[in-house]
Amino acid sequence: MAQATSAPSPAEIPALPPEVLTLAEAAGYLRLSEVEVLELAQDQCLPSRRIGTQWRFPKAAIQDGLRIPQRRDSWSRQFGALKDDRYLGEVLRALEARQC
Repeated sequence: MAQATSAPSPAEIPALPPEVLTLAEAAGYLRLSEVEVLELAQDQCLPSRRIGTQWRFPKAAIQDGLRIPQRRDSWSRQFGALKDDRYLGEVLRALEARQC
């Protein structure tokens, strides 16, 4: 005979995952075209995950990215330890070309 199970207590219920947007939802939220959002995602300028053939975007990460101003010279400050590296200029130019 099967035993009846009781409902889980609130402590046993896992926390809800953060809100995740589809490509269309992220485009609408950012007021950009889906093509623009996809390009930003592929260039790793927008937090995202590709799951199979679909893209997902964490809304909280997008909001954080909109709140925190990006500075063009932020990369160069991160590479202070490599200032004498002969490839540093090339790496910085490539990063700036991505225009994230």
